[in-house]
Amino acid sequence: MAGNATGPDGKRTKGYGAGSVDTVISVEDVVREVQKIAEEGPKAEELAALANNDPFLSIDTLCAGYGKMEILHDFHLHVGKGQSLCLIGPNGAGKSTVLHSIFGFTNIFSGAITTDGAEKRDVTRLGSSDKLKNAGIAYILQDKSVFPDMTVEENLWMGGYLMPNPADARRAAERVFEKYDRLAARRKHPAKVLSGGERRLLEISRALVMNPEVLLVDEPSIGLEPRFIDMVFEILDDLQRGEGKTIVMVEQNAKKGLEFADIGYVLVSGRLAMAGPGKTLLENPEVGRLFLGG
Repeated sequence: MAGNATGPDGKRTKGYGAGSVDTVISVEDVVREVQKIAEEGPKAEELAALANNDPFLSIDTLCAGYGKMEILHDFHLHVGKGQSLCLIGPNGAGKSTVLHSIFGFTNIFSGAITTDGAEKRDVTRLGSSDKLKNAGIAYILQDKSVFPDMTVEENLWMGGYLMPNPADARRAAERVFEKYDRLAARRKHPAKVLSGGERRLLEISRALVMNPEVLLVDEPSIGLEPRFIDMVFEILDDLQRGEGKTIVMVEQNAKKGLEFADIGYVLVSGRLAMAGPGKTLLENPEVGRLFLGG
């Protein structure tokens, strides 16, 4: 995310993520420079190795977009079971389109999306309801997706709307309350009275009602105070490390996202420009200069 900093000349300057820069760098400059850094993009074997050569969720040569407009061009992604992957890049790079494509919100022109590792289950053309109910893929939207006038409990029940029996959704909601005391204490409160961090917890918890294996998380820190950002990432870490969830996220705070994720991808103009372990990309001086503000 673009942030302001003060340069040596005392003028306000802008960069991505956190930190400071000496000069203004525009989105167009970022795109041009990243394209120079990685004109060919990472090799297929590099992406496979990052997923320990055992990907659970894979995207292969995907071309996708909205209407007739193609946003993603021959895009590849591999993430192993229980791993986390963070997508970073300038605005308009296609990051959220990756999540939308996995969950069935885009037009797929060519390519394939598969799950279940070696079983290679093709889920490319499944709709979003089938992705959630039958493929174990849940999409956690950006902020403000709760139903404000419903109670916390009712919001959780809505997470199980695809379950054949409403009682199943209620039992799943109880399991969420057992895990998160913070929500249990507010179960009868309307969601609109929750803090920003509590609303984000509710959004994540609602996705857990269907017990998915893959979580697609769109901008988990957006609009949150720093203390709540840390709380949200602690929750995601518990879901990955403690429950074995596979996480693919888009995060506007590139530094926070790369600190968290096992794997980092840099997108530019709908293509994969760079890939590596999250912490390795975090230490890459070019990534730091272009996306971390210093």
